[in-house]
Amino acid sequence: MKDKRVLIVSSEVVPYLPENELSTTSFEAAKIIHSKGGQTRIFMPRYGLINERRHQLHEVIRLSGMNLVINDMDMPLIIKVASIPKERMQVYFIDNDEYFKRKALYSDEDNNLFDDNDERAIFFAKGVVETVKKLNWSPDIIHVHGWMASLLPLYIKEYYKDNPLFSESKIVTSLYDNGFEGSLNATFNEKVKFDNINESKIESLTTPNYTNILINAIENSDAVIKSSEKIPEELSAFLKTSNKPVLEYFKEEDRKDAYADFYLNKVL
Repeated sequence: MKDKRVLIVSSEVVPYLPENELSTTSFEAAKIIHSKGGQTRIFMPRYGLINERRHQLHEVIRLSGMNLVINDMDMPLIIKVASIPKERMQVYFIDNDEYFKRKALYSDEDNNLFDDNDERAIFFAKGVVETVKKLNWSPDIIHVHGWMASLLPLYIKEYYKDNPLFSESKIVTSLYDNGFEGSLNATFNEKVKFDNINESKIESLTTPNYTNILINAIENSDAVIKSSEKIPEELSAFLKTSNKPVLEYFKEEDRKDAYADFYLNKVL
């Protein structure tokens, strides 16, 4: 992995959010790359639950200041950055007061999904790419973790397909058993189509539930990693028809060499 550039894009990352399989595994993936001599950049949303003072987040003025168009609305993009203590790894936070200031991740106090989760996911995907463009940092691998990040493969392959910064990038999607009940906003597809993404590329999002969002991510990825021991049956069934390289689940103690070998021999 020496000198390879890997962009880690995750819905959740420790130590900024509580430990769970997703937040821990995405952090471990970055550590593995770092320990093998690779370069990493980690991106996640700046949820209102994150304590900015404790984790020493600060706004990067030179990266902030642009507006992203989401469903014909101009939404300001704010970029914040922090360093993970002892790891020498930088984490970039995609922020917007309308989408991420609330003190919750994906649902309200009654456990109802936020109505704008679809727009938040679109904003996050575009925000990551626009920031990486400003950094002028061309990743060899883009590794996606969690459903909030799972529109990134679609946007890289379609919306940003003519951008030379990503022309050689390979996309890996990790699958987890940490979805959500129900579906996102019924107008999700229309909002994605607003970005001139061909309807044939988003047929799987007609019903925007957890498995369909991940199926779309798989369709637009170059390889897949099973990051949970058990994943939804629909995803397992779709994987068998996808002809993508798949890394089976590995326990944490065996992950280091397995991930590095997969990156180098199956993805790149």
